[in-house]
Amino acid sequence: MRNVLTLITPSDSHDLDDGLAAEARESLLQMGAVIGETVSLKEGVAADIYFEGLDPETARAAVRQHLEGWPVDVVAQKAEGRKKKLLVADMDSTIVIGETLDDLAEFAGLKDKVARITERAMNGEVGFRGAINERVALLKGLPESKMAEAMVDVKLTSGAMQLVQTMKANGAYCALVSGGFTYFTSRVAKQVGFHFNRGNNLEIIDGKLSGKVIEPIVGKEAKLESLKDLAMDQGLMLEETMTVGDGANDLPMLKAAGLGIAFHCKPIVAKEAHHKIGFCDLSALLYAQGYKAEEFVG
Repeated sequence: MRNVLTLITPSDSHDLDDGLAAEARESLLQMGAVIGETVSLKEGVAADIYFEGLDPETARAAVRQHLEGWPVDVVAQKAEGRKKKLLVADMDSTIVIGETLDDLAEFAGLKDKVARITERAMNGEVGFRGAINERVALLKGLPESKMAEAMVDVKLTSGAMQLVQTMKANGAYCALVSGGFTYFTSRVAKQVGFHFNRGNNLEIIDGKLSGKVIEPIVGKEAKLESLKDLAMDQGLMLEETMTVGDGANDLPMLKAAGLGIAFHCKPIVAKEAHHKIGFCDLSALLYAQGYKAEEFVG
């Protein structure tokens, strides 16, 4: 079968029963698809339905509509080449919970103000470059030591370790590319096991934040550039890559990758991204590639 549709439910719910899978198959049949085998990736949690005679985008939309109201994520794609060889991941609100810059702003008593600017930027309401400069300017004079304190509170998103460690164990190259700051990306990358990390750099003078970001700024163009450069370095086509992120500055790399996953994303991203995970954790990205639960590492 040429194509595969993956149904994924939260791992603690076990909502994926035979009836739900049957509903998905019925939806595909109604659209004129020829149905192949159904393969369990984890009992009660994730399953593949192979099909042909219908393009993946139409199949995905039909099944999502048919299963509306159920806590189930749906990914449809070509079956061949679904295990990707390069992962490029956003950091804030993707690999880690929350926004590290907002957390840093808490030490200046400005978390709510900075978070409002962050939210507008991630929704695409304001440009990323302007937003990051505005937020960092508010932190002028904050002691450098506060970054270490903020790092203590950084928590990984569920499934992040499994995603990276499993893909690495299967030969994939994993990169963390963020509009956040290298102080955090370097430490998160080391903790999770990424091969590479890239972020922005804060200017520090006499042990304090100057309120400026050192050029060049890593925004949406730089994320897309990183994806293309890393793919070239690894000798890969973009079809062999996976990206994941939640904000407007992630959209170009999400659209360019072979499998771009919008993860618990902002409304503008949900509207434009082809693939979305809104109910499950990051392990869903492994099921989307056809990994079975017993193959997970970490």
